[in-house]
Amino acid sequence: MAESTNRDTPEQAEFRQHCREWLTTNVPALPDFKPVNNGAEVATDEHLAYYIAWQKSAYDAGLVGCDYPSEYGGGGRTRCQSVANQEMLRAETPIFPGIIGLGMAAPTIFFHGSEDLKKRLLPKLLRGDELWCQGFSEPGAGSDLASVQTFAERKADNKWVINGHKVWTSTAQFATWMILLARNDKSDKYNGLTYFVVPIKSELGKSVTVRPLIKITGETGFNEEIFEGLVVDDSYRLDDVGKGWTVAMTTLAHERGAGPLTTPTSGGQGKSDAKEKQPGSDTNEFPLLKLAKNCARNGKPAIDDPVIRDKVMDMMIRQVGIKQNRRLRSVAGLADRQRLTLQDKLLGTEYLQDAAALALEIAGAGGTLSQFDVDAPDGGKWPQAYLSSFGGTIAAGTSEIQRNILGERILGLDKSK
Repeated sequence: MAESTNRDTPEQAEFRQHCREWLTTNVPALPDFKPVNNGAEVATDEHLAYYIAWQKSAYDAGLVGCDYPSEYGGGGRTRCQSVANQEMLRAETPIFPGIIGLGMAAPTIFFHGSEDLKKRLLPKLLRGDELWCQGFSEPGAGSDLASVQTFAERKADNKWVINGHKVWTSTAQFATWMILLARNDKSDKYNGLTYFVVPIKSELGKSVTVRPLIKITGETGFNEEIFEGLVVDDSYRLDDVGKGWTVAMTTLAHERGAGPLTTPTSGGQGKSDAKEKQPGSDTNEFPLLKLAKNCARNGKPAIDDPVIRDKVMDMMIRQVGIKQNRRLRSVAGLADRQRLTLQDKLLGTEYLQDAAALALEIAGAGGTLSQFDVDAPDGGKWPQAYLSSFGGTIAAGTSEIQRNILGERILGLDKSK
């Protein structure tokens, strides 16, 4: 049998063996383009075709949706998705393009959708036959999500007419469905919200205009959507009218990794190949330390500068601290699971941003060179990493919002006035 952890149940141990055996011969070859790191970076039809094929293959092998009931297209297993995730990451597989659907739409539909919606939508979602996007943020409602103004008006024929404007929507250019938080009552901020699943690319969704937004990196990925009289049946509503805020909390809990269902994740593609291209190098060396050794400052390696050296050591300490914090997940009852997840998101995204900023400081003038310049330190990845890092500290709730949640809901502190 395949090696398993001491904490595996018999079902998990058997499933781990299946995952390893299948992954041995079914991990796709590297694509002709540079692999992307997450579903939000999927930008071309070529990207989409490659990554959807991988998601469908993994789903057909039982590695996606393992813990969902079989009647909804899942594997009917218990706590096995985390095993599949571990084995896919170990095998350095491609990423899944349908991460919005897998990580947010699927659990929300599962916990709040009707039987018909679950049976109709979840199998195609899990397999990657239909991609999803998230319609939460608006030009005037980002961190204050309860202020959304996209309006859903209920008609006498059991239909809803939706008008409004959503923004910062990842992968909407490819999505066929959207999870949508809309206002049905303008007089009640929290209880006047209702949650829907809506088609945005079918004949039914022809009243939705999707427009790309160009990020500071020059890439696409985000979009805005204009709803002009989109008509949907009441059967597309999740949970009761006015319960949209409650449903949205289920979405956000899973987006932040704190929900009861584990999101299917994979990735790490090309890491081994990258190591093989650098024979003789210490592939485990801390990236900022290696950069500081290779970049010059006043005619000497930057690492000889005591200020730079102290900053690099500080980042190394932070990295170890974050890794050790994640080990607490495996210790039953040691810490609040939601606290650990929210803490991971807060500390991890701020660490990545600070690490990229320090890398640019170390590189000096070389930090202005792009990834297309052969002289760029570390292949020019740091300018891109720094510019992209702000998406991480904003998405799924800004760092300020995360601190409020940790303080008020986890630590029980008073709300600020």
